[in-house]
Amino acid sequence: MGFMSQEIMLSQEQIIKNLYDRAFQEYGAVERPTPADALAIAKALRTYGRITGRQIAEQIEVLCRAPHGL
Repeated sequence: MGFMSQEIMLSQEQIIKNLYDRAFQEYGAVERPTPADALAIAKALRTYGRITGRQIAEQIEVLCRAPHGL
């Protein structure tokens, strides 16, 4: 990948981050996420997250799939 390609990619990554941050600023996080909401986030963490994101995803999945009353 050439210098210009790296520069363009960084710009795209920054734009994505800015849009992501803007979405949470303008619309906020879900106050009381349902298990389905949490599992959707877990799926994204497993797919795109680093090792710590995957660990968080595993914890979410375990809790969402655990019998009630734990």
